[in-house]
Amino acid sequence: MKGIKNSAIITCPYCGHQLKEKMPTDGCMYFYQCKNCDKTLEPKQGDCCVFCSYADYPCPPKQAEGVT
Repeated sequence: MKGIKNSAIITCPYCGHQLKEKMPTDGCMYFYQCKNCDKTLEPKQGDCCVFCSYADYPCPPKQAEGVT
């Protein structure tokens, strides 16, 4: 998976907290709990995971498909 990023900065839409997190390389992460405000993030409608919705890079499977 050359050129595929395996970490991304995820931004909480509730409090704006940002944190660099490792992304799963073989699947999607459907839920993420903000380390600052403790809210649970879920993907936006049409997105496969929280990284595609709230991070600076989409998840590795979407990166492999060429989605940016």
